[in-house]
Amino acid sequence: MRVLVVEDEALLAESLVLGLRREGMAVDLATDGHGALELVDLHDYDVVVLDRDIPGVHGDEVCRTVVTDRPDCRVLMVTAAGRLADRVEGLRIGSDDYLVKPFDFPELVARLHALFRRSVRAHPPVLAHGDLRVDPRFRDVRRGEIPIRLTRKEFAVLELLVRAGGGVVSAEELLEKAWDAHADPFTNAVRITVSTLRRKLGEPTVLETVTGVGYRLTGS
Repeated sequence: MRVLVVEDEALLAESLVLGLRREGMAVDLATDGHGALELVDLHDYDVVVLDRDIPGVHGDEVCRTVVTDRPDCRVLMVTAAGRLADRVEGLRIGSDDYLVKPFDFPELVARLHALFRRSVRAHPPVLAHGDLRVDPRFRDVRRGEIPIRLTRKEFAVLELLVRAGGGVVSAEELLEKAWDAHADPFTNAVRITVSTLRRKLGEPTVLETVTGVGYRLTGS
């Protein structure tokens, strides 16, 4: 899952970014509305965690822009304003969910997964491809009855490939969705991650390299 956190409180922002990355998400950070709009224009985010009261462009305007320009992206609005009228207004301008500060981190993670499942692409809670079973909520992977231990990046890459349903996913798309904005576009991280993932998935091989195009899962 690719997430943009928009938060101007430095300590909270750092905590959210680190925590979500530990959950296996690719996370970018914007500390004001202008930065948020620039990143939304550049990257295909699954969810934006949006502080409503941010400097520069107000969070409400950022939300409206995301809703208009990125219809597949979900918006989780976060604010200290917890009155009913505030929550209703946040939902009215287009946010998909509303979380009042202070909040518990596990609740934020659960809401992000719920928004991802409810997106336009209709993601099921447990993914399957042949004898592979991938549960994004618990980062659990099994081939048949055998559990497979993966790193966060390996899991993120596998999840993208399973969601593609056997379609080819380019290295560029994997880098865009599984890494953050600081990733070097010329890095060989994708190739290395795919190689170790292929080995861990075992035999018969289900992860195929399509030369010059990308990667896909074979079988059904």
